[in-house]
Amino acid sequence: MAIEAGLGLVDQTKIVTAASELARNTLDYGKGGEAIMEIVQSGARRGVRIVFQDQGPGIADIELALKDGYTSGKGMGLGLGGARRLCNQFDIESKLGKGTKVTITRWK
Repeated sequence: MAIEAGLGLVDQTKIVTAASELARNTLDYGKGGEAIMEIVQSGARRGVRIVFQDQGPGIADIELALKDGYTSGKGMGLGLGGARRLCNQFDIESKLGKGTKVTITRWK
């Protein structure tokens, strides 16, 4: 999809890297879920948007979870913050006991 949207190699790599991290989080912490990908357009800009959604336990403190070095598991604590830095747009919503939704977009 990134190629179809016209993203260059660097932007392709960034969205794939962010998506890989978020997909892993969806599986490891959210106990599974879904990812919905789409090509988006805003004026002359094209990009790729991916929404990751799970029904897991949720994130108690989103700001803390986005800080480098913080982990609630066995990871290095770079995942969410790193994914945010790799995207042009990043949005996260989480409700305890209900799950988490992360939306990322990378524009050409």
